Amino acid sequence: APWVWIVYVVTVMLFYIPLIGLFIGAFIKKENEEWLWTLQWFVEVFQDENLTQGLVNSFLVGGSASLISTFLGTTAAIGLQHTDGWNGRWLQGMSFLSLFLPEIVFALSLLSWFFILQFELGYLTVIIAHVTLTISYVILTVGARLSLLDRSLEDAASDLGANPFKTLWYITLPLLKPAIFSGLLLSFLISFDDFLITFFVNGIGKDTLPVKLYTSMKMGLSPKLNALSTLMLFVTLTVLLLIFKNPAVRDLLQNKKKS
Repeated sequence: APWVWIVYVVTVMLFYIPLIGLFIGAFIKKENEEWLWTLQWFVEVFQDENLTQGLVNSFLVGGSASLISTFLGTTAAIGLQHTDGWNGRWLQGMSFLSLFLPEIVFALSLLSWFFILQFELGYLTVIIAHVTLTISYVILTVGARLSLLDRSLEDAASDLGANPFKTLWYITLPLLKPAIFSGLLLSFLISFDDFLITFFVNGIGKDTLPVKLYTSMKMGLSPKLNALSTLMLFVTLTVLLLIFKNPAVRDLLQNKKKS
């Protein structure tokens, strides 16, 4: 129906026009009543020690959290794949709980838990919070790939005398590499872009880039913030491109289309 297309086009325009304006605003400046193309705002971003420290914090937290959640999530996905019955379904449901909880509830519960354990808010609490947030995405990604694997390969390895560890190391993990890599990138992206949970559990002087961006915007908008937002958008799109070029993601999407 024509009205469906009209609603779709209007929705897309409302979503993308501000992004286009932000992108253009990062590359122009007004000088002598003329608008000129410039990279000045990007230079100022990297000259701002406050924002640069936020970028370093984001990569530090995102890298650490994604590595830990990838290891734990992959291990959990493999364990859940071999757990049948009611216990397996219950554990699988609990592992996806963070996907459905409102972030504000998730953040407050983590903050309360840190206070109970008397943890000093800082890098450690942010990394733990991000691991708790992102591990479900790794389990989902790796678990989806596991469901497509031929279990007869593991059975054949066992019949040939391989113990469970060798079967895991030489058969299962090599087949899961694309999914593990996708889970790593996805968890890094979620951690890198997270604001709400980080805002609640970070310590003084440990702000990540989204938190720095928020506090800077409270002082007023500037072209430098447009440049910073453009850099974050570029990082996000690059990671998404790497994820969707991954063979495991393509196979998963193709199987969903077939079903």
